[in-house]
Amino acid sequence: MQCAASGVPPLPEGEAAFFLDIDGTLLEIADTPSAVRVDRQLLALVQRIHEAAGGAVALISGRRIADIDGLFPGLRLPLAGQHGIERRDAAGGLHIHPAPLAELARLRQHFDDIVAAHPGLLLEDKGATLALHYRRAPQAEAEVLRAMTGILKRLGEGFRIQPGKMVFEIKPAGKDKGTAIAEFMDEEPFRGRTPVFLGDDVTDEYGFHVVNAQGGSSIKVGAGHTVANWRLPDVAAVRAWLARCLMRLAPSSAFLEGNDE
Repeated sequence: MQCAASGVPPLPEGEAAFFLDIDGTLLEIADTPSAVRVDRQLLALVQRIHEAAGGAVALISGRRIADIDGLFPGLRLPLAGQHGIERRDAAGGLHIHPAPLAELARLRQHFDDIVAAHPGLLLEDKGATLALHYRRAPQAEAEVLRAMTGILKRLGEGFRIQPGKMVFEIKPAGKDKGTAIAEFMDEEPFRGRTPVFLGDDVTDEYGFHVVNAQGGSSIKVGAGHTVANWRLPDVAAVRAWLARCLMRLAPSSAFLEGNDE
């Protein structure tokens, strides 16, 4: 991969479709997935951009749709959860990628054994995916990867290992954040717009590829090699840039940057 440009991305011209990763992009990454919270300022910002963009805003996450709805109460946004395995379109229709989940459930005990052997590991069972977080046990990274690779061999070709920031996840093959964005772009109100995708992790590279192919703006948050064509340094910069996008979309908006806890 090439290193992305370091400049601040220009504000979108014309009609844009916004795709936003959550953890590490809209929110700071916490020690555990359940430890994050969405402040009122962010909730208002996302809601107002959604309205100003004619509904062409979707959250793209490794989290489950149910968990995303819990983080953003009162909003009924288009969502892609579990890296595109589940997706809710703008009309409210739910699309679930079929996968041999019985096999994954059958091997759940192996994940429990790994966690028991390494204090600090956290197993996150999302239903269609299983994620082992080692943020609180970084010394276990190599052992976690070896164990996950062994489990993957038992599962066969229907699954893949998805690395992330201090996490390895086993997920069904065939769907990712890129396929989710492509599916949204074939539907209203996204169709015909220029895609804009902001993400911080290796899982977001799939989305960057799709957005680049469609002539959109791919924006990497933080350091690291990427195929994205723009970069923002951190979550605070993401929020500030989105606030400027909102002012472009709705010049009369009175939205104020900052953190209203």
